This record gives sequence, structure tokens and C-alpha cells, in this order.
Amino acid sequence: MPHQRIRGMVGGRVQTWTMAEMIENSVLFLITMGAFSLLMWRRVRGNSLWRATVTPLASIIGSGFLIVAPLLSDLSGKWAPFAMAGIVALAWGLGSVVRFNIRHAEPVLAAGNETRALRWAEDASRMALALAYIVSVTFYLRLMASFVMDAADVHSVFLGNMLATLVLAFIGVAGFLRGLGGLEALEETAVSVKLAIIVALLAGLSWHDATGGYVLDGVVPGDMPFAERLRMLAGMLLVVQGFETSRYLGHAYDADVRVKSMKLAQLLSAAIYILFVALLLPLLSSLSGEKPDETAIIGLSQQVASLLPSLLVVAAVMSQFSAAVADTAGAGGLGEEQSGGRLPAQKGYLLVAGAGIVIVWSADVFEIVAVASRAFAAYYGLQALVALLTIGDAKVEAGRGLRLIFTLLGFLMLLIALFALPVG
Repeated sequence: MPHQRIRGMVGGRVQTWTMAEMIENSVLFLITMGAFSLLMWRRVRGNSLWRATVTPLASIIGSGFLIVAPLLSDLSGKWAPFAMAGIVALAWGLGSVVRFNIRHAEPVLAAGNETRALRWAEDASRMALALAYIVSVTFYLRLMASFVMDAADVHSVFLGNMLATLVLAFIGVAGFLRGLGGLEALEETAVSVKLAIIVALLAGLSWHDATGGYVLDGVVPGDMPFAERLRMLAGMLLVVQGFETSRYLGHAYDADVRVKSMKLAQLLSAAIYILFVALLLPLLSSLSGEKPDETAIIGLSQQVASLLPSLLVVAAVMSQFSAAVADTAGAGGLGEEQSGGRLPAQKGYLLVAGAGIVIVWSADVFEIVAVASRAFAAYYGLQALVALLTIGDAKVEAGRGLRLIFTLLGFLMLLIALFALPVG
């Protein structure tokens, strides 16, 4: 009976499954639906801390999620989970810089008591972030369009650009008409779908590793110069970028909520990334010598359960969409803060969407995303400078240890902006 095969139609093709495979797929489907129902539960969706967490969480678990494991495997072999832990630890340090600025720099800037140097550093960081947001929103949606087109077996640059344009216009209009609440509603649904599938994926990988053995003999790093390996590891930091969106939701949430939500988003995403890399590692030996890409994980997931490839396509689409919405929300809030309220966030959402549409049709998004990656690193470095200047100018109490940490983080971000090889 366990070996009896059942026929069914998937994607227009006849496939057969054993009874064991049917049970496995059914369990993963039930896990997905259970997690999705929990995340869509009114008490969860109505929680203000969770709503504030969704935006940074959506941005952090974005375009790099599916490619992070094979990239780290290629760079560091079986030590990939530890490399991922190092990356999220560095991201936590940068998050502490942004959280410090929420609590201490924002009041100084809002009161107009800042020095010229502090104002320059803050304005420069916002310009870098605005550029990065506009390009990244466009990149996310163009990548989303690619996943949709590939799933439909349609290969047309024009149709891909049209789909990205329509979604950009939809996000811009939804944000303009319904404000941050409207964007958060879109985010919550997309993030809930994505997280539910990730829970099922982690459950499936855990079962696969437990029953098949956690063997890492075939997981070896690729052959590349040490300097290039370091530069790519530095660029991996930008895969977990996105927590800074909390900084620019001040028109909707107070400082305490934004600080708590950023911490929660970083902790949840760190746990997901580290677990995902660790659990997927035994499967990555089959990719040895191949150039990793987003579709590699979708193919590998077939070895875990036949349902997972279809679920991961949905997760990939939701990842790009929710990350685009999150960065649009961040960009709108950034514009409102920078303009002193003269450019409301709702109009900012339209501007971001309009600029994205122009980029879709006039530039190679996949090439200029390298500019956005360096702009994000420059932003974090300038935010470290903002924190240091705030300590000095506003007489904020801070020990030498905190000053040293902020200085080192700022210098490291400068090096990444100049020399890192952006990924994801």
C-alpha cells in the first residue's frame, strides 16, 4: 500500500506520487495553511506591534532569501550557518545604530537644534537611501515578474516590464488612496503567505535531514581568491538589509514601537535565515561547481517534497512583492520626514512608483541594483556618523565602548560601499 502510486495533474502534466509522498505533501500543506491562518488571525493582524514589524520584516526577507544558502555554501562551505550568523550579528549592530538615532537623533533634528555637520550627515544618508529604495523597489518587482513569467513558461521582456509597471502603479495608487494602512494591509497578506510557506519549508527540511542524515561531506567552498571571497561575504550583508524602514514610519508609530518592531523583525529574520541555511546545507552538495541562482533552491526542494517547488514559487513572488511594498512605505515616510511634512507620505508613494516605472522602461534594473547596494552601505555608514555626531552635539551620555562600536561600524560600511561585491 505505501508504494501504491496515485496519478494527478500538475501544471498541465500528469504526475504520480506514492502514498508516502501524498501524506508528506498533505502534511506540508496543512502546516502552511495552519501558519497562514494564525498569521491572518484578527488578534495578530490587529496588534500594533506586529503591524509595525511587518514592514521591516518584509524588507529583510526579500530578494535574497532563496539565494542566500547556495551563495554562502559556495563562499564558506560547511561553515555557511556560522557565516550567516556573523552576517545577522553585524546587521544587528547596524540596527542598534538606527535604533539609537530613533531615540536620540530624531528629537534633536525635529527640534532644529542640530549642528551643520549633523544636518549634512542626516541629509546625505537620506539621499543615499532614497536612491536605494527607488531602485530596489523596481528590482524587486522586475524579479517578481520574472518568477511569474517563468512559472507561466512565457519569456518576454516586454510583458515582464508591463507586469512590473502594473504592480508598481497598483502599489502607488493603493498607497496614495489608503495611506500607510493600505500598504500595510497588502504587506500583511503577502508576508503571511511568505512566512507560512517558510514554516512549511523549514519543517520539510527538518524531516528530510532527520530521516536522510545530516551529511555535509560534499559541501565545499568554490575555488576563488581569498580577497574576492571576503568582498562577496561583505556584500552578503545587504541580503538582510531592510530593518531601517522602521526609522521612517514615525508618522504612524512612536519611537518605542518602532524600536521594538525593528528588534522583533531582526530577531525573527535572523532565526529564519540561520535555520534555513543550516537545514538546507546537506542538499547543496549537488550544486557544487554550479553558479547559484534563485531557481536552484526551487529545484532542490523537489528532493524534500514534490509540493515544495510550487509553494516556493509562490513564496518567491510574495517575497518580491512584500519587499517592494515595504521599501515603498519606507521611501514615502522618508520623503515626508525630509520635507518637513510638505511632501506627505501618500504622495511620496506615487512618486516612488512613478520613478520605478521610468527605471523599468529606461534602464537595466539588474545592472543598476549594484548602485543601490552600495547606496545602502553608504546609508548605514552615514547613520553611524549621525549617531557619533549626536553623542557629541546633543551631549547624549554614551561610553567609549559605544563610540568605538559606532566608529568601527561606520568605517566597515565605508569599506563595503567601496569594495564589496553586491549580491542578491
